Amino acid sequence: MTNNNVILELDDRGVATITLNSPEKHNAFDEKIIAKLTSVFEQVDNNDEVKIMVLRSEGKNFSAGADLDWMKRMASYDYDENIRDANALAKMLHTLNFLSIPTIARVQGAAMGGGAGLVCCCDIAIATNKASFAFSEAKLGLIPATIGPYVLQSMGSQAARRYFLTAERFSAERALTLGMVSEVVDESELDEKIDHLIDTILTNSSESVKAAKQLINDIDGKPVTKELMQLTSERIADIRASEEGIEGLAAFLEKRKPSWVK
Repeated sequence: MTNNNVILELDDRGVATITLNSPEKHNAFDEKIIAKLTSVFEQVDNNDEVKIMVLRSEGKNFSAGADLDWMKRMASYDYDENIRDANALAKMLHTLNFLSIPTIARVQGAAMGGGAGLVCCCDIAIATNKASFAFSEAKLGLIPATIGPYVLQSMGSQAARRYFLTAERFSAERALTLGMVSEVVDESELDEKIDHLIDTILTNSSESVKAAKQLINDIDGKPVTKELMQLTSERIADIRASEEGIEGLAAFLEKRKPSWVK
C-alpha cells in the first residue's frame, strides 16, 4: 500500500513496515501525513495477521518534525484551528504509542521535535551511531506539548527539563544513556540488528507479547495496592488458561518448539 509520503508493506512473517517517504523534506510531516499515519497505524492494529511493526524512513534523516510549509500555515490559525490541528497530532501519537503489537523505530540521521516524539512512542528504538535528536521547539517560540507525555515516559522528567529548555541537539549515545533509544549500532549493522529483534520476538507467543505490552500500560507508575495485586493475578491466570499459554507450557515440558514457531 502506497500513500505518496507514507508506505505500508506487510511480509509473510506478519511484519508491517511503515516508511516515511519524503527524503527531500527530511521526512518532515504536515497535517496530511499525520492523518495518513494515523490511518495506517489503525489499519495495522486492526489486522490480526500483523505481529510486529517497524517504523522507518527513507533518506539521510529519520524525521525533521514539522514541515516548514505546515508551520507557515499554523502562523495564521486562530485558537480553535490550533486546537483541532494539535488534537490530530495528539491522536496520531496516542495511536502509535498504544498499538497492541510490538513497535520498532529504525532511526538514522536527525530525529527532531515531533520526529523524536515518534521514536519515543515506539517500544524499541535502534539508532545508528550518527543519529541525533533534539526537542527544538523553544527555538521557535513553541513547546513540545503533544509529544511531551511520551518523551517523559521514555527519558524521564529530569532529562526532559534539560532538553526541552535548552533545545540543544544530543547524540545517539546520549539518547541511549537516557533510555530514549534501546541500542546504538553502526549504520551498516542497523537492518541486521532490527531483523534479529524481529526474529527474536517472533519466537514468542504473539498473544503473550500483546498481553505483556498491555500489562505495562496498565500498571506503569501505579502503587502496588491490593487492587493491583489482584489485577496481576487475574492477568497471569487468564494467560495460563489461554490456548497459547497451554501450548507453550506443554511444549516446554515436552522439550519441543511451540506451534507458533515456524
